[in-house]
Amino acid sequence: MPEDRAGGVEARLLDGSPPATPAELFRRLDELGIAHHTRRHAPVYTVEEARAVRGELPGVHTKNLFVRDKKERMWLLVCEADRDVDLHDVARRLGSKRLSFGSPRRLMHYLGVTPGAVNPFAVMNDRTNAVQVVLDTVVLEGDPINFHPLDNAMTTAVSARDMVRFLEAERHVPTIMDFGGRVSE
Repeated sequence: MPEDRAGGVEARLLDGSPPATPAELFRRLDELGIAHHTRRHAPVYTVEEARAVRGELPGVHTKNLFVRDKKERMWLLVCEADRDVDLHDVARRLGSKRLSFGSPRRLMHYLGVTPGAVNPFAVMNDRTNAVQVVLDTVVLEGDPINFHPLDNAMTTAVSARDMVRFLEAERHVPTIMDFGGRVSE
């Protein structure tokens, strides 16, 4: 597969189509009646870099982990940016033996984003519903919630309720898990 400079793989989904753009995401949010506010900034790739550019943006800031297991099951774990995540515990609670991070190629094929831009909005690219979203309870306790809108040079804020509504509209009903405790549906 041809490579590009952003992430090492061609920007194509598994079916060969191009991934959604931020503009397409914003149109979808508008279609769903979801209020959103976006701020542009320098591209960021880590929680630390994001902390440096976000300034006084209110709300919960997140880290999003794209993981998989040996059975090829995939999850997008969404938690508060400073939350420690015990992947062994999360794997056990999800019914898996071990989780590892998905490759940039897998990330592009299923969610249509590159490392550094992982976010739950990307499920709009997962047309086969291969990726299960797991939201940490702590994220849902804050308002607004901030995510990259398919591009790590922007941050978009939406309400916790609207993020769940978006995921449901995209046929990705999230699992809600206290990353420090039990799983609830």
